[in-house]
Amino acid sequence: MPVGPFSGGVASPSLVGSLGGYYNYSFISITMKLLVTGATGFVGSEVIRQALCNPAITSVIAIARKPVPVPTNGKSSANLSKLKSVLLEDWTGPYPENVRETIKEADACIWTRLTNSHRTLAVTPSAAKKMDFAEVTKICSDYTTVGLETMASLAHKPFRFVYTSGVLIERDQTKSLAFLSDYRLMRVKFAKQRSPDVQVTVVKPAAINGPNRDGIVGVLMSSVLSVFGSAPSIHVSELAVVMIDQCVSGITDDPLWPQELVGMGKKLITEEDYSR
Repeated sequence: MPVGPFSGGVASPSLVGSLGGYYNYSFISITMKLLVTGATGFVGSEVIRQALCNPAITSVIAIARKPVPVPTNGKSSANLSKLKSVLLEDWTGPYPENVRETIKEADACIWTRLTNSHRTLAVTPSAAKKMDFAEVTKICSDYTTVGLETMASLAHKPFRFVYTSGVLIERDQTKSLAFLSDYRLMRVKFAKQRSPDVQVTVVKPAAINGPNRDGIVGVLMSSVLSVFGSAPSIHVSELAVVMIDQCVSGITDDPLWPQELVGMGKKLITEEDYSR
């Protein structure tokens, strides 16, 4: 069983934050191999950008159906040589040997959502209403379960898995829900896979803002969120640094709700680290 280079413990997020920002990891001896899915999407691309600047992360493996480009809006401190793009077409079958070899001995994965009309790793509530639920289950649950099982079997221990969900997803499968019930109850199977060797947290942001998207949530999501009360929006850069810190410093809670994410993000990030 391979043992990860950070398995002996690292500084807590509160300690890292108190020392003056997200990238204060120079005093920790870490060499982390990070896997990122959905890396061509809005959140995933920002995770890549932030990870290339983080000295604790020595290798960034972007898994996608098409080549993942090097960020063009990165900081001068970014180490672009850390990025490797790996193509994966079938997300439900056994991973090809070349993919397995590349992700071997990883330390953590950030599973972000990529959604478009033909290539998707997630389904939004509005899209779910128009699709057969078996297809929704395959995309939102089966892809993730196969990915987690494959990665964990090849990874260093402990393997940390940070999954990007949504504020609406309900993990109590016995609960009766009046609104979008199938969608909200479905994406929990992978979260039950617990052992000392696999550490999982689910981040549940509400609205995610960023360059050219400030304040944009979409008509349906705005209506949905209004049913459940107010939830603070988060900047995509803040979300990215929180997820990376959960991988590097250790899982602090599960799940992580919008209020927690916003508070953690603002403590971890510095002004120069925001995507503009």
